[in-house]
Amino acid sequence: MSTDRPVAVDPWAPFDGHEQVVVARDEATGCELVVAIHSTVLGPALGGVRLSGYTTAASPRAAAYADALRLSRAMTYKNALAQLPHGGGKGVIVRDPDLATDDMLRAFGRLVASLDGRYVTAADVGMTVRRMDIVAEECRWTTGRSPERGGVGDSGVLTALGVLRGMQACAATVFGSDDLAGRTVGVVGAGKVGGRLIAHLSQLGARVVAVDPSPSARAYVLHAAPGMQVVASVDDLLARELDVLSPNALGGLLTAELAARLSVPIVCGGANNQLADDAVADLLAARGVLYAPDFMVNCGGVIQVAAELTGGDLDRARQQTEAVYGTTRRVLDRAAREGVTPLVAAFGEAQERIDRARPAR
Repeated sequence: MSTDRPVAVDPWAPFDGHEQVVVARDEATGCELVVAIHSTVLGPALGGVRLSGYTTAASPRAAAYADALRLSRAMTYKNALAQLPHGGGKGVIVRDPDLATDDMLRAFGRLVASLDGRYVTAADVGMTVRRMDIVAEECRWTTGRSPERGGVGDSGVLTALGVLRGMQACAATVFGSDDLAGRTVGVVGAGKVGGRLIAHLSQLGARVVAVDPSPSARAYVLHAAPGMQVVASVDDLLARELDVLSPNALGGLLTAELAARLSVPIVCGGANNQLADDAVADLLAARGVLYAPDFMVNCGGVIQVAAELTGGDLDRARQQTEAVYGTTRRVLDRAAREGVTPLVAAFGEAQERIDRARPAR
């Protein structure tokens, strides 16, 4: 495995400040790997590894590098808001999930192991419990493993719960009640997180309209939520009169163009990096759309895998995830009081905890 310096860094100047970024290539498999450590002030960096070929990008390497920088920064603030003893990090394996081999996963495990505990990895898009078990063959700093390997399994369980509790807190702020019964929620992505969220919403009496390109994902949620409607595209979804839009697929859905025509009262979902850039939060606020920062509400998964590091107390992890409701209410109250967006308020609260933990000079 050889390290490789990125060709150009300037496009990602907004993400300066990372403690360490490693870009590597495993010569045996030809696979490129990235680990970005944004901060270890609160403790070892913790964050998932994303498996993606970035096939729609002009430069897959550049897209993977930018993704690792952006996602690791979000993990720092996510872990801080969740009151976890961890900083933020992220890994990327640059390969289409359908083409990934076990040897590529092991190569990533060796890269993480070489960091000697500064970064603890977990599952993200494209990864499964089985794949994390393979990473763990080479690296003891691996979470999201199967119960048979001492892990806590799929972290989507608590991620969906946290998003639900954040959504209820947003509803209390916007509608005066956190009861979602009768509310229409548009869900983008019905996979590990979105599918479970749909089931929760259905049980609470919400009307769910969803979009997902995967026939198996649609079949799963139609079984879990028989009254759910499925539409063909995001545009079809946005043509509906929605109370909540919940992005739960890949990031970047909320562009400036979309924000300019969005009229939904609340945006709250589990996808990482929903905003194409931070300025979109201002555009949403100007249109009266309450955006719940993704790193504030989708922390259930990282709470779950953090519990794996300390013995796997899932009851305690669930209680910590329930606290997303209170955190969301507190951040939204702060945003209103200070006249800032929820994104700025969430960054501020997280940064204050990090600054308190920073050693005095």
